Amino acid sequence: MTDDRPHLAVIGAGPAGLAATVAAASHGVRVTLIDSATQAGGQFYRQPAAALNAGRPQALHHQWRTWERLSNSLAGHVAAGRVTYLTDHHVWFVERRLKQRVGDAGRDAFTVHALLGPAQEAPVEVRADSVLLATGGYEKVLPFPSWTVPGVLTAGGAQAMLKGTLAVPGRTAVVAGTGPLLLPVATGLAAAGVEVAALVESADPRAFVRRTRALAAQPGKVVEGAQYAAQLLRHRIKLLTRHTIVEAHGDERLEAVTVAALDADGRVRPGTEHRIACDTLAVGHGMLPHTDLAETLGCGLDGTDVQVDDEQRTDVPGVWAAGETTGIGGAALSLAEGHIAGRSAAARLNGTEPDPSSWAPAAKSRTKLREFFAALDAVYAPPAGWTDLITDDTVVCRCEEVTGGAIREAVDGLGAGDVRTVKLLTRAGMGWCQGRVCGPAVAGLAGCELAPPRRPFARPVPLGVLARAGESEPAPD
Repeated sequence: MTDDRPHLAVIGAGPAGLAATVAAASHGVRVTLIDSATQAGGQFYRQPAAALNAGRPQALHHQWRTWERLSNSLAGHVAAGRVTYLTDHHVWFVERRLKQRVGDAGRDAFTVHALLGPAQEAPVEVRADSVLLATGGYEKVLPFPSWTVPGVLTAGGAQAMLKGTLAVPGRTAVVAGTGPLLLPVATGLAAAGVEVAALVESADPRAFVRRTRALAAQPGKVVEGAQYAAQLLRHRIKLLTRHTIVEAHGDERLEAVTVAALDADGRVRPGTEHRIACDTLAVGHGMLPHTDLAETLGCGLDGTDVQVDDEQRTDVPGVWAAGETTGIGGAALSLAEGHIAGRSAAARLNGTEPDPSSWAPAAKSRTKLREFFAALDAVYAPPAGWTDLITDDTVVCRCEEVTGGAIREAVDGLGAGDVRTVKLLTRAGMGWCQGRVCGPAVAGLAGCELAPPRRPFARPVPLGVLARAGESEPAPD
């Protein structure tokens, strides 16, 4: 049967994508929700595999009632035929087609190209009138000597392992880096039976004193921080602030890490180095937005964030964006932005002018949360001297095995002054991840800003799929 309702494709089923889908479907728009995972929720609401029969999955989550409300709403819209939910669909490109005739309202203006299933070889197309990007973010990785030894993983990776598989990465862990993510990772691992030897945070807690206004506007977040502090005490986790990881130790497996105190300039204070025995290091230095699809559509960026207006519209007609892709700010901000984007998209697809008063509470929450996370960003910045820890033999680009020395030679000896030139001279960023992992480190060593590279596709695509592009069958509505 042909469905003549306006059609919105939402890419990403994390908090922003779920909120947008529910909002748009509730206001007369047909929605196709597309996600690479097998279950909705994204990283924040990541669920254990069904086969594990988890008895209390809520023990691993915050805002569980919010998740239940979103999950139940999604299921209701799917059952009613208002939403088509496509799991295990890996989007690699969004094509924007020109209108075919004067007066065309933009129907079928976009084609979302995806690869189906774990093999990611079968092509699928989803055609829609408009697109909403809720593609989330990914962790910023800053290398240090021996960070490639088995047992070192990202903080988000440790959390994903715990939430998704109910497994822990080791018996004794150190959680290190900077940012609010370290707190739930450390306390989550401890609650799961891991001995967390230390939480190593490079930020100075005194910096929060200068930002009391933004903190006071979010009392719930302050209470949440106090609760984490209580859990650190309960699990006897040593908190080392103004410290950083200097080096990892071990051959076949991580055996220990060296940490050191930082001076007022963010550099290691000589003589403060000491070892901590552990078999796991979960390290994180914040996150970066996923902007690949937005860039290929021509959406404007503000630094590394997708630019949006008060309705969450990008500067490309028919394209909305919400959540971490517009700036890292956590699940609550993503929910607010997703709700606004879904309401705005539904109104405009239905040919009416959106009424901002209908999402006023979400807009108020968005403003306060943006101010709050701007204050956090100023506090949770990597230490100024982090590049000093990268020795010449430290691997920076794991895909192409490019060392810090090779990058310094490209900069100091060959005159490279940006990430692209370093890439051309050293192959750093030419591997499987296309610079997503090594990009921040290369930019730091080159002394330049991290500018998102213009990638033609959001993920690797088989040549056969490219050859058949345009011939694949649309996904069922």
